[in-house]
Amino acid sequence: MTALSFLPNLVKREQASLTATLLAPLLALLAAVILNVGLYVLMGRSPVAVVYAMLLEPFISWTSFSEVLLKTGPLLLIAQGLAIGFRAKVFNIGAEGQFILGAIFASAIPVWFPMATGFWIWPLMLLLGAVGGALWAAITAFWRARLNASEILVSLMLSLVALQLLYYLLLGPWKDPNGFNFPQSVMFQYDAMVPTLIPGTRVNVSLLIALAFSAAAFVFMQKSFMGYRLQVGGLAPKAAGYAGFSDKSAIWLSLLIGGFAAGLAGAAEVAGPVGQLQRSIATGYGYAAIIVAYLGGLHPIGIIFSSLFMAALYIGGDNAMVSANLPVAAVRVFQGSLLLAYLVAIAFTRYRLEWPATHRRSTA
Repeated sequence: MTALSFLPNLVKREQASLTATLLAPLLALLAAVILNVGLYVLMGRSPVAVVYAMLLEPFISWTSFSEVLLKTGPLLLIAQGLAIGFRAKVFNIGAEGQFILGAIFASAIPVWFPMATGFWIWPLMLLLGAVGGALWAAITAFWRARLNASEILVSLMLSLVALQLLYYLLLGPWKDPNGFNFPQSVMFQYDAMVPTLIPGTRVNVSLLIALAFSAAAFVFMQKSFMGYRLQVGGLAPKAAGYAGFSDKSAIWLSLLIGGFAAGLAGAAEVAGPVGQLQRSIATGYGYAAIIVAYLGGLHPIGIIFSSLFMAALYIGGDNAMVSANLPVAAVRVFQGSLLLAYLVAIAFTRYRLEWPATHRRSTA
């Protein structure tokens, strides 16, 4: 008998309970709230005030909720693209870098042609942003498919490269000469801005684009043969190989779709609420979208609700920093603990603990 023989074993369930799977996000939220309430008490903050500001206040006033809708757009776009790859077991962790490249590619038009006018400018910016994100993701796809490098490490390192490229442009060739030495580009002209969707708010057409992309992702993954191939490749790689499904094509397709969506989100962000290329464009949406994708169960419909919830956490975190004097690090801890709690909850829907004594009785 080994020293660790008293520890339980993880035994895969024959079939995951549908009720437990549906309840997993709610249980994860409850666990994250309980865990972070203890943290707020240790920090000397009022747990009631913090929880109210983070989880309830974003939905109370129309002004706050409109900002939630504004942040839902990029989170939804990126998460839908990432979820397609995750279901194929292609883990694109570098959506943040692809988001930044999308913003850079889109900004090229108003930076190089500041006097250009016409309705065609903002749609072309979105298209260029999507292409830029896909091209940046293609570098990861090449290293993974041709050189067998880890897509996790390559995509993550490329995000750091993209961030430095952004800094170089804003401190060098794209720096606004009339910007009082701030690291930012020129302000974009009116025709380079995505049209507002709801008057009196900052919500723009990119939200409709994100919803349309979600519908396309649902059809692609649930109704198309190519989506079926990706899912089979993720669930049973050997079976997919026997069926003639190409592993390399799944890698390329998954990463290109994820990069396309992240780049499109970056273009919509820089041509929407920001209105110029800034260092603050690197908001961490690419990393938060990973949490959104898993909270939504990697399902296009579930991701719509999880992106709305994560956007509310962003706005609620800002509210908590103002009203409860909560540091920004505590908001990030809440987001991270929420993902951790969800992964633990979903693991126990698929596995159960079997103690050694129980195991011996079952084999007797």
